[in-house]
Amino acid sequence: MRQLLIFIHLSGVIVWIGGMAFAHFCLRPVAAELLPPPQRLPLLSGVLGRFFRLVAVALAALWATGFVRFAQAGAAAPANWTAMAAIGLLMTVIYLVIVMRFYPALRAAVAAERWPDGAAAMNRIRQLVFANLLLGFLTLAVAILGA
Repeated sequence: MRQLLIFIHLSGVIVWIGGMAFAHFCLRPVAAELLPPPQRLPLLSGVLGRFFRLVAVALAALWATGFVRFAQAGAAAPANWTAMAAIGLLMTVIYLVIVMRFYPALRAAVAAERWPDGAAAMNRIRQLVFANLLLGFLTLAVAILGA
């Protein structure tokens, strides 16, 4: 059971952090280089919509497996688990801000073909994704080096 929980937990981490790294360092820069806003912003909006749904599943798996592992360990839970959970909570809040505030603004701007508004929303999403990516790597460091 322990190994299965760790597998599910790490799968969620890989999906979330790997997806953010791909979107931030690969997809968005190439799309910005090759496509004008009327093509780039609908593409990014569609890709992010799929990614955010996948992250929602990953988050559910991360929180569920994390809570089970905490319950199993009880008072013997290592201190770095608490740090991971705290950083994970901050990352989850940032994700929710993106999904509930800036992604709807991007979708609305794309639907109305308001490209400057869409670019502004996309820029804010990019900044928050980068912040979450840094926090994700910090969490990995805490998980691995703090053990």
